[in-house]
Amino acid sequence: MLICDGMADRPVPELGNLTPLEAAQKPNMNGIARRGICGLMDTIAPGVPPGSDTAHLALLGYDPFEVYTGRGPFEAAGAGIDLRAGDIAFRVNYATIDEKLIVKDRRAGRIQDTKQLEVSIQRIKLSGTQILFKSTVAHRATLVIRGKGLSHEVSDSDPHKTDTKVLRVKALSSKAAKTAKLLNEFSRKAYKVLKNHPLNQKRSKQGLPQANYLLLRGAGVAPHLEPLQQKYGFKSACVAAAALVKGVCRMAGMEIIEVPGATGGVNTDLNAKAKAALRALENHELVLLHVKGFDEASHDGNHNAKVKLIERTDAMLGQLIDKTDYIMLTIDHTTPVSVHDHTGDPVPIVISGPAVRADDVRNYDERSTAKGGLGRIRGKYLLPILADLMGKSKKFGA
Repeated sequence: MLICDGMADRPVPELGNLTPLEAAQKPNMNGIARRGICGLMDTIAPGVPPGSDTAHLALLGYDPFEVYTGRGPFEAAGAGIDLRAGDIAFRVNYATIDEKLIVKDRRAGRIQDTKQLEVSIQRIKLSGTQILFKSTVAHRATLVIRGKGLSHEVSDSDPHKTDTKVLRVKALSSKAAKTAKLLNEFSRKAYKVLKNHPLNQKRSKQGLPQANYLLLRGAGVAPHLEPLQQKYGFKSACVAAAALVKGVCRMAGMEIIEVPGATGGVNTDLNAKAKAALRALENHELVLLHVKGFDEASHDGNHNAKVKLIERTDAMLGQLIDKTDYIMLTIDHTTPVSVHDHTGDPVPIVISGPAVRADDVRNYDERSTAKGGLGRIRGKYLLPILADLMGKSKKFGA
């Protein structure tokens, strides 16, 4: 199950009004489309822009409207933090702000090595509350607060755009007042630690954005997910770099395969990920292989980087095609380079393998797959369709 994060797009004028998928040279993806059954998918629902967390829940057959509690717990689980009952978890961005607390860069120049910053943040103390903080990939991190009387019903400190002042965390219910107060205290202390940190002083001298603030978002508590093996009979594994994706998969009971060189960016080692996926298939029935860099290129508005990564990913697919029974190629959400964010456009899907009713689609892209035999489906139905093809489904009724 290859998930190309944010690979779907809208027509790009600089590409002759083709999408990056339509413009790229991708013989292997097109070959899968010719041998498979294609369609379009609304990951959540028509017109609803999916978050990466809710999208991956849906792609694994869960209804996000029933099980989603917030992004934070998945980030924490993906970072290897074992969540306890009552823990409140957050997704965190290292960001750049000015002296007036105005956000100048939500990703601190896509900073890469933040271990020194992580260690310093871990020393912060809050009265009666334990702080668990870990950096994950690039500018991303996760925060867990553990203590009595906490609530996840708090707002974000991340304004989700630049040239805007960082937000004060607010309680969204009366029981969350203590939590909001603690988070604002943590943010103040973290800012003091980061703005004076030697790594940031060094970055300033190099002309690089300082990672001098922590933007918090996606507060949540750990949801209960029925394990995939119990739900569909799959012994499954996940090959991914993004902590969020690893967290969703870990909570779904999947084995997480760590791959050296997997960065979550456009420079990720695709060959290493493909080899890891093939090794995992030796003792797993389903392997989710996630490639994140498309989304990064889209958020940066870089259509050329997106086309190049599509072509690199297509070359990687050549290692997998003849060594798997089924290949499902899909995308979690559309991220147009013109929008720099997720949108509600449907994404192309294809399933290739034994006994699949191949249709007449010849190319894997947003417009071609609209003519496919799967029609237009919701994301939560994708894995049940694959389970049925693999003889894993159970009859409903007598």
